[in-house]
Amino acid sequence: MSQPAWADSDLKAVRLRTEYKINPVTDVANPRLSWELTSAVRGQVQTAYQIVVASSVQQLAATKADLWDSGKVMGNATNQVEYKGVPLASRMICYWKVRSWDKNGQPGAWSSPATWEMGLLSKADWKADWIGNDLTALGKGKTYHLPPAPFFRKEAILKPAIKRARLYVTALGLYEFYINEKRIGKDYFTPGWTDYNKRVYYQTYDVTADLKPGKNALGAILADGWYAGYLGYALLVGNPVVRGFYGDVPLLKAQLEVEYANGGKEVITTNQGWKTNHGPIVEADILNGETYNATLEFPGWNKPGFTDSAWKTAAVYPDKADRDVDVYPGDPIRVFQELKAKTVTPKPGGKYLFDLGQNFAGIVRLRVTGNKGDTIRLRYGEVLFPNGDIMTENLRKARATDTYVLKGDKQGETWVPRFTYHGFQYVEVSGFRMPPAKDAITGIVLTSATPEAGSFTTDNKLVNQLYHNIVWTQRSNYFDVPTDCPQRDERLGWTGDAQTYVQSATFNNDIAAFYTKWLVDLNDAQRADKAYPIYAPAPNVRKTDTYSPGWSEAGIICPYTIYKTYNDTRVIRAFWPNMVAYLDFMARKTNGDVIYKEASFEDISPKGGFGDWLSVGKKTPPDMLATLYYGYVTAMMAEMATAIGKSTEAAAYEANVNKIRQAFLAHYADETGKFKTNAAAYGDGEGYVDGKMGFDGHTQTAYANAIYMHMLNAGQTAKAGNWLVDLIEANNGKLSTGFLGVKPLLPALSATGHSNEAYKLLLSTDYPSWGFEVVNGANTIWERWNSYVKGKGFENNAGMNSFNHYAFGSVNEWLFENAAGIKVGKPGYRTFIIRPEIAGTGINAVDATYHSINGPIKTAWKKTGKMTALTVTVPANTKATVFIPVTHSGEILESNKPLESGSSIRMIERSNGYQSVEVGSGTYQFTSQ
Repeated sequence: MSQPAWADSDLKAVRLRTEYKINPVTDVANPRLSWELTSAVRGQVQTAYQIVVASSVQQLAATKADLWDSGKVMGNATNQVEYKGVPLASRMICYWKVRSWDKNGQPGAWSSPATWEMGLLSKADWKADWIGNDLTALGKGKTYHLPPAPFFRKEAILKPAIKRARLYVTALGLYEFYINEKRIGKDYFTPGWTDYNKRVYYQTYDVTADLKPGKNALGAILADGWYAGYLGYALLVGNPVVRGFYGDVPLLKAQLEVEYANGGKEVITTNQGWKTNHGPIVEADILNGETYNATLEFPGWNKPGFTDSAWKTAAVYPDKADRDVDVYPGDPIRVFQELKAKTVTPKPGGKYLFDLGQNFAGIVRLRVTGNKGDTIRLRYGEVLFPNGDIMTENLRKARATDTYVLKGDKQGETWVPRFTYHGFQYVEVSGFRMPPAKDAITGIVLTSATPEAGSFTTDNKLVNQLYHNIVWTQRSNYFDVPTDCPQRDERLGWTGDAQTYVQSATFNNDIAAFYTKWLVDLNDAQRADKAYPIYAPAPNVRKTDTYSPGWSEAGIICPYTIYKTYNDTRVIRAFWPNMVAYLDFMARKTNGDVIYKEASFEDISPKGGFGDWLSVGKKTPPDMLATLYYGYVTAMMAEMATAIGKSTEAAAYEANVNKIRQAFLAHYADETGKFKTNAAAYGDGEGYVDGKMGFDGHTQTAYANAIYMHMLNAGQTAKAGNWLVDLIEANNGKLSTGFLGVKPLLPALSATGHSNEAYKLLLSTDYPSWGFEVVNGANTIWERWNSYVKGKGFENNAGMNSFNHYAFGSVNEWLFENAAGIKVGKPGYRTFIIRPEIAGTGINAVDATYHSINGPIKTAWKKTGKMTALTVTVPANTKATVFIPVTHSGEILESNKPLESGSSIRMIERSNGYQSVEVGSGTYQFTSQ
């Protein structure tokens, strides 16, 4: 590998990012910079780095750092490096590059340049007004009040020689913005869902190339969205409020800033000078669908010269003084891919059923030719009834219907809904005059654009399909917030689902920016009593929705996971007071007992909270689970306190963890260590989730959580592992866990030496199991273990039956950490462990990759007869402890040579069927017998 003449080392910084993003706009005063390192040299590390930041490309190229020159900084840091230069002002563009010194003290080449741009840092930077058009009175229908979408326009005359132009735009509601007919940006559902009373986000677009000297037309369309539209199950449960949770009229705020070559500047803002009307978008609602009447179009409305004399003046609305307007910190919703129809099946009544081959979240593109006034109606479903009809019962009150009225263009018409989305695989279409071709309907997959980070494949088709299902379910539900489901009248950011799945999510995608956004939502939604809510954002869609053990702990578990995965201590500091306040609230709930005895949470609805939701058989006491979670998150607080230098708090939390552990065993275990509960305290179970099934402390969920959460000592852990296996065997080799038990189940088995039992559960196809879903046709993860049974049908369809629900997909954590063997060591995978668990039967090969913030990690193992091959790739500037599977006396080879300590390999020990070694960067090929 040849090196540039100016570099003494091949160590090179790549994938430069600012606040987790490539070349972003940000309003963070001291943005955090990160990079990854590449080198062909084994055991390569960074011993120092230098960052230079300049205000122009030319100055950066000449390494004239007028904003910041870090100088040579000793150390191996390559992420979460805070900018410490000249104070940054609104609109500044910062250009930066970095170089690193290698293990021999030699410098590598400078990286390619990267940028970040500062947004509007003060409310005073905003000159634009909020404008709107109150069309509430035009909403019609007995069940759904759906007003039309307002259109806005303004023309602006610009001078020649435009040097730079930026559009800053947001809405209370949803917006699409146009300049000279062109839709600006690739983002959907902007500006995102927040507690709009506290904050709204805005987007920044470089529109320099979209403007021209002379007349320019600016246009926008608004919709109710999360701000004014229907939310959750409010309509279903008869809530007093069913729409307009934050406001009734969607509003637009936009500011176009133009800079000319001669230094002149011009600002065009939303104000009373804009015109507005309503037209073809007759209805637009996230849950209920969109109706578009093409006969009501205004041709050329977003072009210069359009006659808007019939349009009225936009109304200006007052701002809320205490509402923040911030740069959107997350990953925008974008098109992930398009899906072609697999089949088109004629149905009675002139309807046609399109199968897109995959359950997903998104919209469709309709292509149709017909007469003016013809109406095409599209209904969406995830699955079919056994007779082949589309199943929509599980949508409950979500109408989820799109309608298109043709204008009669003989060349054909194309339509894509703008402000709604659905969860579906099948589309039932009525209104075609002729049998449609397959390309009449195309699926458009929408998701928050979280960068892909992982892959996982085996030689077992069932497991590969399970992983496929997990990935597609995450893709469907990471939709600005981590929703529970994408199809029915819910789609809320449920905290229990989020916390059980967050570690799994990190392996599939880089969720750092996505969670940077949602953790603000979660903390904005913290209740007055300091409990975290059961979903966030938290509009009051049902008055009894408050908090729940196992759900509310998301406020600590999710920041902790982001810290461990991305070495992010800023997230700890940002929400530290909130997390402390929540733990103080939980401490008060113990009433001085340190733990939660039976019936401690009778004051919430449902009693005890949601507990081990959708488990099978007797229920694990919710108060026992609450105690386990209390100890679990207190330990996390101790670790996070240490990470941000709060040693006194760390010691206090650690001491409290020990008290909780002791008190837990004293109350919830007998003298042998077997778990128990005072079931009589729950009476007949009335008011508790599945309370009529009875309560038992001796459950799979109880032991799995206690082991996983490190609430037991070594001897107790071993006993708990054996009881866990006994319970599985007594249940005919099947699991019985629900939302809170399924994640820790396989890890607990592995941690107690029962890896074979974990693999048996993974590979099972009996109900309940992941394989049961697969053999019953699933291509996403179901909400229930028995959402559908071939030959039997659906379970509780009209009540609650989602076919796209990631909670049970939390087994993904075990797939990566145990089957593949990748576990984080020091935060950000600066160090990590590779310890694959080799399956006894059913799987002979696993191949996984994980792109950490420090670079790509790869591990692959394969069994051939008595030989096991393990290939591992360790990124530059990291170290891995690798556990090589081996028999007691078996020989180990590395790259076909006997394994021995060397410059990049350090032998540790041989025990428990593994030879452990510490390795630096590089690719290693181990074979053993």
